Amino acid sequence: MATFYLVRHGQTDYSERNKKIYQGFGVNLSPLSTDGVKEIINTSKDKRLCEACVILSSPYTRAVQTAAILSKELQIDISIETDLHEWMANKNYVYEDDAKAENNYREFVKFKGTYPADCNRDREDMRSMRNRILPVLEKYKQYPKIIVACHGMLIQSLCNGYHPKNGEIVEFEL
Repeated sequence: MATFYLVRHGQTDYSERNKKIYQGFGVNLSPLSTDGVKEIINTSKDKRLCEACVILSSPYTRAVQTAAILSKELQIDISIETDLHEWMANKNYVYEDDAKAENNYREFVKFKGTYPADCNRDREDMRSMRNRILPVLEKYKQYPKIIVACHGMLIQSLCNGYHPKNGEIVEFEL
Protein backbone atom coordinates (compact mmCIF):
# COMPACT_ATOMS: atom_id res chain seq x y z
CA MET A 1 0.00 0.00 0.00
CA ALA A 2 1.29 3.46 -0.92
CA THR A 3 0.88 6.58 1.19
CA PHE A 4 0.23 9.79 -0.71
CA TYR A 5 0.91 13.05 1.11
CA LEU A 6 -1.58 15.39 -0.52
CA VAL A 7 -0.29 18.94 -0.04
CA ARG A 8 -2.66 21.77 -0.85
CA HIS A 9 -0.77 24.53 -2.65
CA GLY A 10 0.24 27.65 -0.75
CA GLN A 11 -1.80 30.84 -0.73
CA THR A 12 -2.03 32.24 -4.26
CA ASP A 13 -1.36 35.83 -5.31
CA TYR A 14 -4.39 36.84 -7.37
CA SER A 15 -3.51 40.56 -7.29
CA GLU A 16 -3.19 40.65 -11.08
CA ARG A 17 -6.36 38.64 -11.77
CA ASN A 18 -8.02 39.80 -15.00
CA LYS A 19 -4.88 41.74 -16.00
CA LYS A 20 -2.12 40.84 -18.45
CA ILE A 21 -2.00 37.08 -18.98
CA TYR A 22 -4.05 36.39 -15.84
CA GLN A 23 -7.40 36.70 -17.65
CA GLY A 24 -9.78 33.82 -18.19
CA PHE A 25 -7.99 30.50 -17.86
CA GLY A 26 -4.76 32.50 -17.44
CA VAL A 27 -5.70 33.03 -13.79
CA ASN A 28 -4.27 29.53 -13.27
CA LEU A 29 -0.83 30.98 -14.04
CA SER A 30 -0.96 33.07 -10.85
CA PRO A 31 2.02 32.42 -8.54
CA LEU A 32 2.07 31.91 -4.81
CA SER A 33 1.96 34.97 -2.58
CA THR A 34 4.86 35.75 -0.25
CA ASP A 35 2.83 34.17 2.56
CA GLY A 36 2.12 31.16 0.34
CA VAL A 37 5.85 30.59 -0.19
CA LYS A 38 6.38 30.75 3.59
CA GLU A 39 3.52 28.28 4.13
CA ILE A 40 5.16 25.72 1.86
CA ILE A 41 8.64 26.21 3.30
CA ASN A 42 7.04 25.49 6.68
CA THR A 43 5.20 22.46 5.24
CA SER A 44 8.50 21.10 3.91
CA LYS A 45 9.73 20.71 7.50
CA ASP A 46 7.13 18.02 8.24
CA LYS A 47 9.13 14.85 8.94
CA ARG A 48 6.69 12.64 6.99
CA LEU A 49 7.72 14.26 3.72
CA CYS A 50 11.41 13.34 4.10
CA GLU A 51 10.57 9.71 3.34
CA ALA A 52 8.90 10.42 -0.02
CA CYS A 53 10.39 9.12 -3.27
CA VAL A 54 8.81 11.54 -5.76
CA ILE A 55 6.69 14.71 -5.90
CA LEU A 56 3.71 14.76 -8.27
CA SER A 57 2.22 18.09 -9.25
CA SER A 58 -0.81 19.56 -10.92
CA PRO A 59 0.18 21.61 -13.99
CA TYR A 60 -1.21 24.86 -12.52
CA THR A 61 1.42 27.39 -11.43
CA ARG A 62 0.36 27.51 -7.77
CA ALA A 63 0.85 23.74 -7.49
CA VAL A 64 4.04 23.64 -9.59
CA GLN A 65 5.58 26.39 -7.45
CA THR A 66 4.54 24.45 -4.35
CA ALA A 67 6.21 21.33 -5.78
CA ALA A 68 9.33 23.31 -6.70
CA ILE A 69 9.73 24.62 -3.15
CA LEU A 70 9.21 21.14 -1.72
CA SER A 71 11.68 19.71 -4.25
CA LYS A 72 14.34 22.29 -3.35
CA GLU A 73 13.90 21.82 0.39
CA LEU A 74 13.64 18.00 0.30
CA GLN A 75 15.86 17.20 -2.72
CA ILE A 76 13.14 15.09 -4.36
CA ASP A 77 12.35 15.05 -8.10
CA ILE A 78 9.07 16.39 -9.52
CA SER A 79 6.76 14.83 -12.10
CA ILE A 80 3.98 16.98 -13.60
CA GLU A 81 0.73 15.07 -14.08
CA THR A 82 -1.82 16.97 -16.14
CA ASP A 83 -4.84 15.07 -14.75
CA LEU A 84 -4.09 16.36 -11.26
CA HIS A 85 -5.55 19.73 -12.25
CA GLU A 86 -8.15 21.59 -10.22
CA TRP A 87 -11.91 20.93 -10.38
CA MET A 88 -13.46 21.94 -13.70
CA ALA A 89 -16.40 24.34 -13.67
CA ASN A 90 -17.21 22.75 -17.05
CA LYS A 91 -16.40 19.05 -17.44
CA ASN A 92 -16.15 19.50 -21.22
CA TYR A 93 -13.06 21.71 -20.75
CA VAL A 94 -14.94 24.80 -21.90
CA TYR A 95 -13.75 27.86 -19.99
CA GLU A 96 -16.56 29.46 -17.97
CA ASP A 97 -16.52 33.15 -17.05
CA ASP A 98 -15.98 34.03 -13.39
CA ALA A 99 -19.69 34.48 -12.58
CA LYS A 100 -20.71 31.13 -14.12
CA ALA A 101 -17.74 29.31 -12.54
CA GLU A 102 -18.56 30.76 -9.11
CA ASN A 103 -22.22 29.74 -9.51
CA ASN A 104 -21.15 26.22 -10.50
CA TYR A 105 -18.85 26.07 -7.48
CA ARG A 106 -21.66 27.17 -5.12
CA GLU A 107 -23.84 24.43 -6.58
CA PHE A 108 -21.01 21.89 -6.16
CA VAL A 109 -20.78 22.86 -2.47
CA LYS A 110 -24.57 22.77 -2.03
CA PHE A 111 -24.78 19.21 -3.36
CA LYS A 112 -21.44 18.17 -1.78
CA GLY A 113 -20.15 17.25 -5.22
CA THR A 114 -22.88 14.69 -5.88
CA TYR A 115 -25.70 16.09 -8.00
CA PRO A 116 -29.22 14.60 -8.01
CA ALA A 117 -29.65 11.78 -10.55
CA ASP A 118 -32.25 13.73 -12.54
CA CYS A 119 -29.89 16.67 -13.08
CA ASN A 120 -27.58 16.87 -16.06
CA ARG A 121 -24.79 19.16 -14.90
CA ASP A 122 -21.96 20.39 -17.11
CA ARG A 123 -19.46 20.67 -14.24
CA GLU A 124 -17.29 17.97 -12.68
CA ASP A 125 -18.75 16.04 -9.77
CA MET A 126 -16.85 14.13 -7.06
CA ARG A 127 -17.10 10.82 -8.90
CA SER A 128 -15.72 12.18 -12.17
CA MET A 129 -12.88 13.89 -10.29
CA ARG A 130 -11.94 10.61 -8.59
CA ASN A 131 -12.14 8.82 -11.96
CA ARG A 132 -9.65 11.35 -13.35
CA ILE A 133 -7.27 11.40 -10.36
CA LEU A 134 -7.06 7.78 -9.20
CA PRO A 135 -5.51 6.38 -12.42
CA VAL A 136 -2.69 8.93 -12.04
CA LEU A 137 -2.02 7.87 -8.46
CA GLU A 138 -2.20 4.19 -9.45
CA LYS A 139 0.84 4.73 -11.71
CA TYR A 140 2.95 5.58 -8.65
CA LYS A 141 1.79 2.87 -6.23
CA GLN A 142 5.15 1.11 -6.51
CA TYR A 143 6.62 3.88 -4.33
CA PRO A 144 5.87 3.60 -0.61
CA LYS A 145 5.50 7.37 -0.05
CA ILE A 146 4.60 10.04 -2.59
CA ILE A 147 4.02 13.79 -2.23
CA VAL A 148 1.27 15.32 -4.38
CA ALA A 149 1.24 19.13 -4.76
CA CYS A 150 -2.36 19.79 -5.64
CA HIS A 151 -5.63 21.57 -4.96
CA GLY A 152 -8.19 21.66 -2.18
CA MET A 153 -11.02 20.25 -4.25
CA LEU A 154 -8.81 17.41 -5.48
CA ILE A 155 -8.07 16.51 -1.87
CA GLN A 156 -11.75 16.94 -1.03
CA SER A 157 -12.71 14.44 -3.75
CA LEU A 158 -10.35 11.79 -2.35
CA CYS A 159 -10.80 12.42 1.38
CA ASN A 160 -14.53 12.24 2.09
CA GLY A 161 -15.22 15.92 1.52
CA TYR A 162 -12.46 17.29 3.76
CA HIS A 163 -11.21 20.62 2.35
CA PRO A 164 -7.69 21.47 3.69
CA LYS A 165 -6.06 24.81 4.38
CA ASN A 166 -3.26 26.12 2.17
CA GLY A 167 -0.05 24.19 2.81
CA GLU A 168 -1.84 21.47 4.79
CA ILE A 169 -0.84 17.82 4.35
CA VAL A 170 -3.56 15.16 4.15
CA GLU A 171 -2.58 11.48 4.03
CA PHE A 172 -4.29 9.21 1.51
CA GLU A 173 -3.56 5.50 1.12
CA LEU A 174 -4.03 3.48 -2.03
